Amino acid sequence: MRTIRLRLLAAAATLLTGLAAVLTSAVVVPPAQAAGPTSVSLVGSGWGHGRGMSQYGAQNAARNHARTATQILDFYYPGTVSAPAAGPMVVLITADTSSNVVIEHRSGLMVRSVKTGATWSLARAGAKQWQITPVSGNTVSRVSVLTDRWRVVRDIPGEAEFGAGTSPLKLILPSGSAVYRGRLRSIIAGTSRDTANVVDLEDYLKGVVPVEIPALWHPQAVQAQSVAARTYAVFARTNPHPPGYHLCDTSACQVYRGVGAEHSASTAAIAATKSQIRAYGGKPAFTQFSSSNGGWTVQGSPAYLPAKADPYDVWSGNPNAQWKVTLTDLAIEKAYPATGDFLELSVLKRDGKGSWGGRVTEIRIRGAKGSATVTGDAFRAALRLKSTMFACSPVGSTCRS
Repeated sequence: MRTIRLRLLAAAATLLTGLAAVLTSAVVVPPAQAAGPTSVSLVGSGWGHGRGMSQYGAQNAARNHARTATQILDFYYPGTVSAPAAGPMVVLITADTSSNVVIEHRSGLMVRSVKTGATWSLARAGAKQWQITPVSGNTVSRVSVLTDRWRVVRDIPGEAEFGAGTSPLKLILPSGSAVYRGRLRSIIAGTSRDTANVVDLEDYLKGVVPVEIPALWHPQAVQAQSVAARTYAVFARTNPHPPGYHLCDTSACQVYRGVGAEHSASTAAIAATKSQIRAYGGKPAFTQFSSSNGGWTVQGSPAYLPAKADPYDVWSGNPNAQWKVTLTDLAIEKAYPATGDFLELSVLKRDGKGSWGGRVTEIRIRGAKGSATVTGDAFRAALRLKSTMFACSPVGSTCRS
């Protein structure tokens, strides 16, 4: 009996061994796929969209070529002329993400109805903060004061704003605080509220110019920036804009940081160009500007924003005259996931103006699953490049310029 059992086990083992051999021979093991490159390197020039004034170009023109602010503006905005402008700006404060406008108490404080112009003095013993809160379906501005607790003081139909004459106000933000000149307004934004700063044009510039350009650069360059920034603001005010405000306080418009950004040198440049803007055809010009254009300005829609060689932009003091960046395959795949494992970049079109044949206008991203062809601007935004004036470094099978 035992002998029979051993024979059966041996036969079973033989059968399993043969079956395993058959299964192994039936399985086709594919060859390992070659992985795509882990990165590509690009070399480029300039920082920003390149339209209008180059800030580094303005600095070089003033510092090393003795150009005045007027000459700088004439070069970057040809055909425009000097014109006067004044009045208030209404600026969206994007850092205030709440529906309330909360400020620190100070002497001389008042609240004003935007609808009727009526004003009320805000003086309360022990007051620490004041706020405007939307109520009644966002149609009413409720004014409250914080002493030992919040207490309702007054309801005002429509929009309302805080002011203290010429004294600045401290705005309490969800994270920190900021100080602004002029008035702080609770503006109706659909079913909610936003916060806006209503500020005189010249005071507005005090919080813009030193953020957009170093205040201690050559005075003529800072004056040119002051006129460009003033004109940009007036253009926004006199052209279609969002309801409730003229422009925002970020780089999507022009950066504005209020009193905390002010610098005596830039304030002097603003005063030296008081009320001056650039006009074209009797209207404020669209005075775009960027950090650096890489040696060529970019064509804008108005005639005063031409594409032309810029002899001032590329110089030793411009850190953006040439830059290099390495893009990882992971970053490219994250930006263009449908293409799969990254294989190759190919520049398809350029504008023909500047280094490497000019700015990239069309580029293809090829991956294991497919390709994507996008504009140079879209690629720059997706990969956070400084500009669209770039080329492969080195040119090869995985990066073609």
